[in-house]
Amino acid sequence: MAAPVPPGAQRPNNPQNTAPPNSLAANMHNLNILRPPPPMPGSGPRTSPPFGQPPPQPYPQSAPSYGVQQQQPPPRPSPMPRPGPPPPALTRPGGPPQLSQPGGIPFGRPSGPPSSQPPFGSRPPGAFPGPPGGVAAPPPSGPRPVGFGSPPPMGPGMSMPGGPVTNGPPPMMTPGGPGPIPNGPPMMGPGGFPRGSQFPGGSMMGPPPPYGQPPNAHSLPGGSPLTSPPAHSIPPPTTFPGAPYAMPGGFPYGLPPQQHPSAPGTPGSMYGMGPVPNQSMTTVSGPSKVDLNQIPRPGSISGPIMYETRQENQANPPPPTTVDYIARDTGNCSPRYMRCTIHQIPCTVDLLSTSGMQLALIIQPLALSHPSEEPIQVVDFGESGPVRCSRCKGYINPFMKFVDQGRKFICNLCGYTDETPRDYQCNLGPDGKRRDADERPELCRGTVDFVATKEYMVRDPMPAVYFFLIDVSMNAIQTGATAAACSAIQQVLSDLPEGPRTFVGIATFDSTIHFYNLKRALQQPLMLIVPDVQDVYTPLETDVIVQLSECRQHLEILLESIPTMFQESKSPESAFGAAIKAAFLAMKSTGGKLMVFQSVLPSVGIGALSSREADGRANASADEKEAHKLLQPADKTLRTMAIEFAEYQVCVDLFITSQAYVDMASISDIPRTTGGQVYCYYPFSALSDPPKLYNDLRWNITRPQGFEAVMRVRCSQGIQVQEYSGSFCKRIPTDIDLPAIDCDKAVMVTLKHDDKLQDGAECGFQCALLYTTITGERRIRVINLSLPCTSMLSNLFRSADLDSQFACMLKQAANEIPTKALSLVKEHAISSCITALSSYRKFCATVTSAGQLILPEALKLLPLYTLALTKGVGLRSDGRIDDRSFWINHVSSLSTPLAIPLIYPRMIAVHDLDTTDNEETVVPSPIPLTSEDLRDDGVYFLENGDDGLIYVGESVNSDILMKLFNVPSAADIPSQYVLEKYDNQLSKKFNDVVNEIRRQRSSYLRLKLCKRGDPTGMLFLSYMVEDRTAGGPSYMDFLVQVHRQIQGKLN
Repeated sequence: MAAPVPPGAQRPNNPQNTAPPNSLAANMHNLNILRPPPPMPGSGPRTSPPFGQPPPQPYPQSAPSYGVQQQQPPPRPSPMPRPGPPPPALTRPGGPPQLSQPGGIPFGRPSGPPSSQPPFGSRPPGAFPGPPGGVAAPPPSGPRPVGFGSPPPMGPGMSMPGGPVTNGPPPMMTPGGPGPIPNGPPMMGPGGFPRGSQFPGGSMMGPPPPYGQPPNAHSLPGGSPLTSPPAHSIPPPTTFPGAPYAMPGGFPYGLPPQQHPSAPGTPGSMYGMGPVPNQSMTTVSGPSKVDLNQIPRPGSISGPIMYETRQENQANPPPPTTVDYIARDTGNCSPRYMRCTIHQIPCTVDLLSTSGMQLALIIQPLALSHPSEEPIQVVDFGESGPVRCSRCKGYINPFMKFVDQGRKFICNLCGYTDETPRDYQCNLGPDGKRRDADERPELCRGTVDFVATKEYMVRDPMPAVYFFLIDVSMNAIQTGATAAACSAIQQVLSDLPEGPRTFVGIATFDSTIHFYNLKRALQQPLMLIVPDVQDVYTPLETDVIVQLSECRQHLEILLESIPTMFQESKSPESAFGAAIKAAFLAMKSTGGKLMVFQSVLPSVGIGALSSREADGRANASADEKEAHKLLQPADKTLRTMAIEFAEYQVCVDLFITSQAYVDMASISDIPRTTGGQVYCYYPFSALSDPPKLYNDLRWNITRPQGFEAVMRVRCSQGIQVQEYSGSFCKRIPTDIDLPAIDCDKAVMVTLKHDDKLQDGAECGFQCALLYTTITGERRIRVINLSLPCTSMLSNLFRSADLDSQFACMLKQAANEIPTKALSLVKEHAISSCITALSSYRKFCATVTSAGQLILPEALKLLPLYTLALTKGVGLRSDGRIDDRSFWINHVSSLSTPLAIPLIYPRMIAVHDLDTTDNEETVVPSPIPLTSEDLRDDGVYFLENGDDGLIYVGESVNSDILMKLFNVPSAADIPSQYVLEKYDNQLSKKFNDVVNEIRRQRSSYLRLKLCKRGDPTGMLFLSYMVEDRTAGGPSYMDFLVQVHRQIQGKLN
């Protein structure tokens, strides 16, 4: 391990930030993932800047900022280091030494015999020694257990690099050879799309009611059929204060939780379940009696709120993901990293079963933080490593209790009492806490990064290896997919990490495989052909994977010439399976990222597939069991390969640039098993898709991420992990292996009871992720959440988290689709919704009128989202098999903030943008997804995080069309639409809206033009989930159906 660094010193190659306070705070879009945050007291030295890139360009000045404009708006906080010391409340004067080694004495427990239990995630050592030289030398080949480290530090550093966003495609090569296609300026500069809140200013729903309010069920005056609580029952959003910790009076997000005792004689009380405040009710006697303006719909909140994770030593319920919030970690982790479906834990399995709700965690360990949030601190315990419980191996955290004057500590997960390492001891204050607790991040923060020691590694950290594999079959060449891929790769070369640890390789394939020797000594790249696609091999790996600094010039020349080299190709075949196998063999000794550009169905060699879609269409109506088998892999060949890839830390990303069926169900198994991602551009357009292909590739490479990772979740006694769900490989029951993990990936962890919990006690959850940064440093990210236990059913409904509840429902439906008939999956989703609502109605509701549909405030939108799910791409029977397979794969690792937009997209009126000058946010409030709100003379924009649909009515004013599209009539708008900015207010505002949404979603959005009266218009209308369609009832009818089923259960 490197020599100890003196307290307060910077890490090597990590220059001290000497900029004056707020010098970077000119606007929010000065986002940069490169500058190290200031060290927290006791946090130890910081890591080197991730990715090794120069600071990117700032975002356009027209882009919006977080926060509501005040009368005297303060300077916007820098998204990178927060200049100045931490707030006074975070430090104690006269505390003990800080966390880095004082006086050369390392912290950690005293020396002694090692535990008989191997460290978490480690594999038996001895078989895989590292190379004697530096890390740039490839380690020896052979099956490699998982090593650990981490991606770049979180906090502000996890925002994307800023940069101007324009809307023309990048310069790209024509199928006939190099040369730009004149479609506009390049898509992006050095910047990307930093992730913001999911719905800033156009939020989907308001904050849940704070705990501790008196029961307050609102009935409707005058018999109006449906209500939500009046405005005063929801606390107004807190405006953005001048400094992150300048908390306004009162509680930032609801009061601390209180348990409501059941009033004597309360009807329907059970298990001591009291009434719940803020019910939503409607009188349901028939569809004609329901007022559409009164039924629950997503609302809007302007401006961010401040959210403290704990107050007065109690957990605060998290804000909805659709709200723009700034989290302050005061013991529990930010909900960006880990959310629980219920913010109070039921004491018994019977209580959980009665509620009808799911108990699970959604974990996004590397999630991007808000630019105004404090960065995650890095804690270095030296050679001894972080303090851990000797029984369960849980990591030190704020909820471990120190006793016996600090000489012992009690694990909050397993209850074992351990000796405190001598160098880590500290006296306790009058409150029973360590006197240095506020100065040690691991004792006062819910999320920290520990520097991993050599005991967590069995070899040196892997270098950053990027291998590009390009389809050059006849179809790929003719459609322009090969030229688009080469152009995108050429542009992102400058975004790859600089330095001797970055290696690249490239190969092409059709019916054979072509490697390229990129050694600098050669005058030009040398093609090496592998003709055998049944028993593949790879040329000498030191020739095909070389340092980027050595081969950059050769690589750029090669990328320019590939489309021309294969221009006359007549091979329609694709040896996809053989090509990725050969590329894997070249990467086997190091691991890394394999990025594959694929255009046609794999048809020859290893893992060859046949077109099953035609058979599926023939069987779909006759035998649904046969039809859904098309959503399962055709055979186990690719799956077996994927498991081997994961074992050697090779992550595969697929960019599908197809115009026909490619058997997505089979080929997407590889990215899903290796921690990769699938990008689909169907049908691929050489005119409109290259910008998105480039931006997707660039974000894939530059986003915060880590390699060779292992993750484990530990729970307090009484709760245990039931199952992990996501994109990973699992070889042992307790851990999941991730060859790569990035800031967009989430893992669902379902939980179950194995014992009864004590009412009023706290239940702890700890996620530990061990991983390697792009710069080769090892990290252990530890994420902690401690929640109260309750024996009252009303508390479960009061503390239910709609976002994560629905994300779990969505992921479970996606898991069921390949093995069950669609009708059964729909029924199960609806049944889950009705079970929870009927339980609330039976045991918690304060109004007993049979004509009223009573919904818990926290779950009042669950029926709407459930209906939208049953009408979505995954559960529609009229879609393409590949589209459904892509949807299933996409949902498997989808984060909580993107779950609701995927199912219930955001729609805004474009034609009104230039009349809303007083809007506080760039993106206006969304409108309901119903065709009744679509005007024939209107233009609308709908986005779900992946696609953006622009809908043009039949009688739109020609002036609006000229401003937006520069054409006099809708018929003149080209079908392959490319967004342009024209010199008028409406066009500029629309471009600002699209770019802001792209920033929020960290997705470039694939724009499609939809016109009323043609098939594209029907595509847009298929997203109007509140309408009655062939796929299901209207929202109003569905509420009536839900009410009747609840009444049936009660009777």
